[in-house]
Amino acid sequence: MSRPVKSSQRRQTEKRALEPRLGLVRKSAPGPAPRLDPHPDPVPDPASDQGPAPIPDFTSKDALPLGPARGRGSGLNPGNRFESVRLHVLGEHLDETLAENPYGTQVKTRILPDQTKSFINPVDSPDLSMKWTINPYRGCEHGCIYCYARPGHEYLGMSSGLDFETVILAKHDAPSLLRRELAKRSWRGEAITMSGVTDCYQPVERKLEITRRCLEVFVECRQAVGIITKSKLILRDLDLLSKLREHRAVHVAISITSLDNELASKMEPRASSPRDRLQTVRELSAVGIPVTVMTAPILPGINDREIPALLEAAAGAGATSAGWVMLRLPYQIKDLFLEWLQRCFPDRAAKVESFIREMHGGELYDARHFVRQRGEGPMAQQIAATFRLFAKKHGLDKQRHALNEEAFRRPALGGQAELFA
Repeated sequence: MSRPVKSSQRRQTEKRALEPRLGLVRKSAPGPAPRLDPHPDPVPDPASDQGPAPIPDFTSKDALPLGPARGRGSGLNPGNRFESVRLHVLGEHLDETLAENPYGTQVKTRILPDQTKSFINPVDSPDLSMKWTINPYRGCEHGCIYCYARPGHEYLGMSSGLDFETVILAKHDAPSLLRRELAKRSWRGEAITMSGVTDCYQPVERKLEITRRCLEVFVECRQAVGIITKSKLILRDLDLLSKLREHRAVHVAISITSLDNELASKMEPRASSPRDRLQTVRELSAVGIPVTVMTAPILPGINDREIPALLEAAAGAGATSAGWVMLRLPYQIKDLFLEWLQRCFPDRAAKVESFIREMHGGELYDARHFVRQRGEGPMAQQIAATFRLFAKKHGLDKQRHALNEEAFRRPALGGQAELFA
């Protein structure tokens, strides 16, 4: 007669049967009873020489299941501040996913259509020089951890974290919308900035060419445009930019936050390298296109000491002016930035956070106009003074190039469309 199996033995047998499906391995442990290790040693990746990746910390409710995705800026994907319900993966499924992907994962960029019906947006912030802006995309694949535009994705029902840099909405109809709005009798040809809350030359633009097609409309209309980017892809459109230059109708601002490749790749993982950005300044300047270099944002304790070297390099590349903006952390960007700070600079994370709070009255952000982009207090004053001193030394303290708005000519829509312009 067979001996009956005790309930504890039965549970142990069931656990062993589940091990292969869950990707769990058994390790020896002190004492007679073996134990299950929910975090097995990963199998070495032949394509990597860095050894096993550390076990990610699952304590944060916003943490990604496998830790930060490779080649992305945000290590979190926080819930939407407009929604009260969140979904979380159960622990046993985290174990299974970790066993299958011990080295983390690559999150592919998804491109969704944006069915917007209007394109030119007014800007009413008193501390911004732009009056009108257009954004060919929503979200930005550059993945800059400090980007103040991240919270905009929450209006779309998505996260300001990983969603912002991996789910990009493309306005495929932007060129036709632009033409229609420039044809309106109410439009006066005032300068337009491209772009305010995205980078119009982010990687997806290489394939979609929405920005280029908008520039073709600008050239046709001689519409004045200021372009803000940190991508060398803008050089692809040098032919169109040169045509706008003939009418003094173009100005470019290149953002360069560091000359250190390693630091830049941490802050802006999918943006052009500092060397490529400086080369972009050279090539634009060489054909007479005025270029401003923006050392923006300044992260106190991270890149503020580079201000003198950045301005010297910008002047050497042919920039005609320079500007700066202090780090801004509205809404959930605070959590994204602090997680990034602890992950990338654990030795000085607390110090950097204290610098930020010192400039904002003890808080991480002050939304008041004119204060939000400069900060207050001794350290903010020191940064401003350092910038002024070296901008003057290198001849970058001049006013930005004034765009010619008089050259504008209204596009012809043709047919009945003109009746509704």
